[in-house]
Amino acid sequence: MEDEIATSAAMNIIDVEDLTKVYETGFRKGNIVALDNVSLSIKQGEIFGLLGPNGAGKTTLFKVLLGVTQLTSGMAAISGLPPSNPRSRQNVGYLPENHRFPDHQTGLGLLEFTGRLHNMRQADIDSRTDELLEVVGMTRWAGIKIRKYSKGMAQRIGLAQALIAEPEILLLDEPTDGVDPVGKIEIRGVLEKVRDEGKSIVLNSHLLSEVESVADRVAILSKGRLLKVGSVDLLTSRRNQYEVEASIGNKHIELPPEMGKVVAYTKQGLIVELTEEKHINHVIDQLRRKDVAIRSVKPMKVSLEQSFLETITEDGEKSA
Repeated sequence: MEDEIATSAAMNIIDVEDLTKVYETGFRKGNIVALDNVSLSIKQGEIFGLLGPNGAGKTTLFKVLLGVTQLTSGMAAISGLPPSNPRSRQNVGYLPENHRFPDHQTGLGLLEFTGRLHNMRQADIDSRTDELLEVVGMTRWAGIKIRKYSKGMAQRIGLAQALIAEPEILLLDEPTDGVDPVGKIEIRGVLEKVRDEGKSIVLNSHLLSEVESVADRVAILSKGRLLKVGSVDLLTSRRNQYEVEASIGNKHIELPPEMGKVVAYTKQGLIVELTEEKHINHVIDQLRRKDVAIRSVKPMKVSLEQSFLETITEDGEKSA
């Protein structure tokens, strides 16, 4: 029973339920609660973004999942196995933040060494190494010692070592840190390719625009607590706000207060805020009665960065 968490948990690639991690300080000010009753699940074949300010608990969650640090209470599982079971990590690739690869090794040497740690056959190591060096754009520098790498080059070779054994799950902590804009686009392409192969990626990043462009779902953490989790579309949608593109001219519509209000008239049409989604039909009906040509109706969206800042700010106001 200890090895197999639950049948329902096995349906997800990662499951976390009421996970709490407390670091004992030994000081009068008390202990540090790094994770506070966090519950979330990550599906197979998705890119999942973990967002939060410094100290939110993102890296601690990685460490718990990898068995680097033990949870205080709750449950965590990878492929249905607890972190205490070494088999839970057999199909996991990991790129830590501020990694310290042996700088006397070359990039090629690091990949070969990592492959041997995974008990790969030499022929497989050779073919996989050549493939990954090409994928991350490091073929030219494969024979250069890591101590001579720039931060971006070290990140690229770090991503390659995480991928060497073709893992089913990738845990990536700030994978594009120090990478130039072209490199970020290339790494995004690699992650999308891995996802399209049916594998799962958990991504910690402070670059919210990068997460927005690649993630399927995201979770927002603050002070160890899970504030929000959902699809990028859900988290960036303005609640019941719609932009109606229409040739409205100088015409106006009236909405009963119980249905909502017109936020603004624009050159493109108008923006409405509704109490319920279904009331958009009332807006459309009014425009049609006024013989207004409607080009499109779409939910209003904000950037993931703005949604993140609003969530963190709202949480801070509640805690004050």
